[in-house]
Amino acid sequence: MEENRPLRVMVSGGGTGGHIFPAVSIANAIRKQHPEAEILFVGALGRMEMQRVPAAGYKIEGLPVRGLVRPLWSLKNIGVMLDFLKSKQMVKKLIRSFKPQVVVGVGGYASAPTLNAAYSLGIPCLIQEQNSYAGVTNKSLAKKAQKVCVAYSGMERFFPAEKIIMTGNPVRQNLLDTTITKEEARQSFGLEANKRTVLIIGGSLGARTMNESVMSHLEDIRRCEDVQFIWQTGKYYSESISEALCEVEEVPNLKVMDFISSMDNAYAAADVVVSRAGASSISELCLLGKPCILVPSPNVAEDHQTKNALALSTKDAAIFVADKDAKEQLVGMALEVVRDDAKLASLSKNVKQLAFQNSADVIAEEVYKLAKKN
Repeated sequence: MEENRPLRVMVSGGGTGGHIFPAVSIANAIRKQHPEAEILFVGALGRMEMQRVPAAGYKIEGLPVRGLVRPLWSLKNIGVMLDFLKSKQMVKKLIRSFKPQVVVGVGGYASAPTLNAAYSLGIPCLIQEQNSYAGVTNKSLAKKAQKVCVAYSGMERFFPAEKIIMTGNPVRQNLLDTTITKEEARQSFGLEANKRTVLIIGGSLGARTMNESVMSHLEDIRRCEDVQFIWQTGKYYSESISEALCEVEEVPNLKVMDFISSMDNAYAAADVVVSRAGASSISELCLLGKPCILVPSPNVAEDHQTKNALALSTKDAAIFVADKDAKEQLVGMALEVVRDDAKLASLSKNVKQLAFQNSADVIAEEVYKLAKKN
């Protein structure tokens, strides 16, 4: 790479926070290391990256790309493939005008046409795979990438071993930079400063099973004078839950929110976190050393959340509760764990040992190495 030419990087992918948070973290790390760098995101029209990326301060171009319809022989997939080809041509035009030295794919619909186009034009590519079970898009792109950054061991099942770099998953930096105390964090939610606290999060849209688990054990929660709960219902379920809660006796030790914007405070407040098993969430819990109960979503590709959760629970770094058992077991398990000091200490110690430090910085360095070769 010419010394006087600024670093230019194209970043593609999204669809969920699990793809977008790492992508933005990588971009931030590139900017930190190379303030002159120019970064362009490529996303899928109508997906959440089209709002989240500009909010993080980056320009994004949208593609009309979408996922295949099941069953695969459906005639609707003719339109899907035509949109893919159109998207690939759009990316080629973007590459010719933006002139990136390297393209980064983080998974999600937009990654496929973007990295295919980059490969066909001779632009080096780097893939970042967040999960312990590689996604379809990243598996199909592996042959075209020079480097594959992963967060779990054993990824040789999916990618050429010589391309793999163990980096871990980048996480939201503000979670690590917070200085708020546990007591202050609890008070910020209107809770008691010295009472043990359980945080239940099902993602920004919510998780039906986890919400049903809480709703079916409101009486158990109400009777707990020594434990309080923060419960993120998700915006999708908030209205129906609010209506249901109006019809029952108030639960004073249950703080109900449709969406938690200050996740740094929520994590700081919690003794135990009950969560889905998305890769980004797990990486955050590892870095923060948070005792956790993981309830993998069964509605994800290749059941990858179960594989993510087992990667921790088999090392005694998390407690695994199957989605089908959650309604019956989850609240009772959370109450048992949050009162067990030895178990909390053991889970915290073990989960912290699985953390990767400075993942975004390491990936940014690999991005620069590839750009320099180009």
